[in-house]
Amino acid sequence: MVFTAGQIAGILEGEVEGNPEISVHKLAKIEEGEIGSLTFLANPKYTSYIYTTKASVTIVNKDFVPEQQIATTMIKVDDAYESFSRLLQYYNEVKNNKIGIESPVYKGDDVTYGADFYLGAFAYLGNNVTIGNNVKIYPNAFIGDNVKIDDNVTIFAGARIYSETVIGKNCMIHSGAIIGADGFGYSPNKDGEFIRVPQTGNVVLEDNVDVGAGTTIDRATLGSTLIRKGVKLDNQIQIAHNVEIGENTVIAAQTGIAGSAKIGKNCMIGGQVGIVGHITIGNNVKIQAQSGIGRNIKDNEVLQGSPSLAYADFNKSYVHFKNLPKIIKKIEKLEKKIDGDHNNE
Repeated sequence: MVFTAGQIAGILEGEVEGNPEISVHKLAKIEEGEIGSLTFLANPKYTSYIYTTKASVTIVNKDFVPEQQIATTMIKVDDAYESFSRLLQYYNEVKNNKIGIESPVYKGDDVTYGADFYLGAFAYLGNNVTIGNNVKIYPNAFIGDNVKIDDNVTIFAGARIYSETVIGKNCMIHSGAIIGADGFGYSPNKDGEFIRVPQTGNVVLEDNVDVGAGTTIDRATLGSTLIRKGVKLDNQIQIAHNVEIGENTVIAAQTGIAGSAKIGKNCMIGGQVGIVGHITIGNNVKIQAQSGIGRNIKDNEVLQGSPSLAYADFNKSYVHFKNLPKIIKKIEKLEKKIDGDHNNE
């Protein structure tokens, strides 16, 4: 795709300083800019690169005044970072705006879909699938029976959406994600064998949920595993049956959440966090990477460690922990001194 500086300025409501007809066809970092590329300058520490960049067009803040001669055409906007992010979103929308049904695909009975639908080759749609407007399902995706998908959803190649899953508006599900597989439900019999407990519930993703590549969300035993609106899940996360994650919570990669855990709104959970089942985590909680959570957590707590401590307590404890060999030596010296004093009495 090729855009002129003038067209980009129109999209961003910016002002062109330089050649409005110069065109770009790719994006680049400012220090790696080449002819035909578009870049941006938002962080002052990168200012020196604007004088040497070969990028054809650079988005800058309106208050930027060059101190040397520059070759790049500038587009001046209120907020360069926000404008570049908006442009990336626009670029993605244009790039991914595929429409139509490729061949071969499989569609079961009673499949319905709305306007501007895209279905990639070798995709599978089960029976009684309902799909809204502007939905993009990429090649090799699997959509099971009775799945409901609302408007503006993108499901990338190789994702697996099991039966009865409900997906809200504006969701994005990346390759390799599996939504609706059986929860880890087994019951031992009198002989010590584990018997599978049927998992008869489903998974519900509300609006504006993103699911990263390789992430798995298990269906509920009964009822629903609930991912509330605005939740963002990184790659390779495991969410077990009957978990509920509150609005606008973000979770980093390799986190595991055991069954029936309830997580509140606006939480931030770092990578490789482990959360046990059947506990409740409050709203606005922050959990540092590699922490282990084995108890109920109140609103607004900040935690670190395994088992987790309050973040400030963990840092204080760590100072002592790393000095433990020195502390032990001091204690041993004191014990010897005390023993010596007793012997001399």
